[in-house]
Amino acid sequence: MNIKEELWALQDVSYADFQASLIPDIPRKLFIGVRVPAIRKLARKLAGSTEAAEFLEDLPHKYYEENMLHGLLISAMKDYTACIAAVDAFLPYVDNWAVCDSLSPKIFKRNKTALLGKIKEWSASARTYTCRFGLEQLMTYFLEADFKPEYLEIPLSVSSEDYYVRMMIAWFLATALAKQWDATVKYLEDQLLDVWTHNKAIQKARESKRITQEQKEYLKTLKR
Repeated sequence: MNIKEELWALQDVSYADFQASLIPDIPRKLFIGVRVPAIRKLARKLAGSTEAAEFLEDLPHKYYEENMLHGLLISAMKDYTACIAAVDAFLPYVDNWAVCDSLSPKIFKRNKTALLGKIKEWSASARTYTCRFGLEQLMTYFLEADFKPEYLEIPLSVSSEDYYVRMMIAWFLATALAKQWDATVKYLEDQLLDVWTHNKAIQKARESKRITQEQKEYLKTLKR
């Protein structure tokens, strides 16, 4: 069987209905109905194979599950340069939050100096999911030991009315409040965000178990 046939062999129609309800931007007919653990298992089986390499070259895909598999295969790549090229080739075809958020290359962790430049490039993109991906990588790799206060300027410099970008900015800031409170809270005190993103960041931070009760009470006073 080829890869598409392998995905169809794993079909669960009721799960396709459920998945389509979570991602309303994609027509129901583009969901095969394959559970994520099954796609992960298939990705592990295919990783590094000639078949996988050919699949990664075969863009665009038709089905949601093909894109999920594509992202998981990229995430398993072990060569940084090849991985970046594969990410850049794939991002223009990413059309939903689930595929975007599943794209998480492990090799990035060992190449942070080079990665930061790509994060700035992706975050500045006018494409919704390219921008969201860049911000998510910044949140993943640059809010702890490698943090610098100026990195907070990257999400604040993004100008977008798109829900999925603004939600990512709010998620980023809520995480930054948990990990870098002193540097981050000033941006809320100075009201440097639009009202929706400002309040959503506060909401998500106040829902977090990583934020102290005292911090949550203070954030409540900053709501606009």
